Amino acid sequence: MSSAAEITVLSGGAMRRFLAEAVPLHEQASGMKVSVRFALTRILKQEIEEGAAFDMALMPRSELDTLVVAGKIAAGSQTDIVRSIVGLMVRTGAPAPDIATLDAFKTVLRRAKSISYSKGPSGLYVAGLLERLGLTDEMEDKTVFAIGRPVGEVIASGEAEIGMQQIIENQPVQGAHLVGPLPPELGNFVPYSAGLAANTVKGAAVRAFIAFLATPEAVRIIRAKGMEPA
Repeated sequence: MSSAAEITVLSGGAMRRFLAEAVPLHEQASGMKVSVRFALTRILKQEIEEGAAFDMALMPRSELDTLVVAGKIAAGSQTDIVRSIVGLMVRTGAPAPDIATLDAFKTVLRRAKSISYSKGPSGLYVAGLLERLGLTDEMEDKTVFAIGRPVGEVIASGEAEIGMQQIIENQPVQGAHLVGPLPPELGNFVPYSAGLAANTVKGAAVRAFIAFLATPEAVRIIRAKGMEPA
C-alpha cells in the first residue's frame, strides 16, 4: 500500500531510461515519492483491466484510450507526454543505407536480406507501416522478430540486416548503429501518454508529476533519449 506521500506509476518498458532520470528530479523538487513499475505494455494493460492498484499509467496512447473506454483510466485525463521516435539500425561497421525519403526507405526494405522488429508498441507500428506500404507479404519470410530483447541486439548479432524500433530502447546496445529516424512523412513515432487511474485519490499529486514531465528539465531528458516532447 502506497503512502499519502507516494504515487504509483505503471509504465511501458520503453520509458524506463527516461523516467530513471526524470523521477528523481521530480522527487527532489516536490518531496513526493514516485514508485514506478515497468512491464510490457500488453501485460500492464491486462493487469489494469484485472484491477491492479495504481495512480497513473504511462503507455502508448492507443492502449490508454482503450482503458478509458473500459473505465480503468479517468476519462479526459489522458495527457500526451512524448513522441518516441522509431529509427532504423544496421550492424556497426555496415554501410548506412539512404532512408532520407519514402522511396529510398522502401528500396532499402526491399533490398534487405532480412529485417527485424519487435512485437511491442513499435513492432505494432512497424507492422502497420509495412501494411500501409504494401510490403507485408514481401517482408514476411525475411522477418526476424526480437522477442524479449532490443531489436539492436538482433542486428548486432548478425541475425538480421536491418532493424526498426524506438530509438530509446536501443541507445545502450553495443554493435548496432542507428542510421536515423524513419522518414517523417510516415508518422515515425509511437505516442506515449499519461492517464490517471479512475479510482485514484491522489489526483493532485499525479497531475503535478504529469506537469513536471513537460518542464524544460524533463524535455531535455526526453530529447537526449531520442524522443520528442508531445
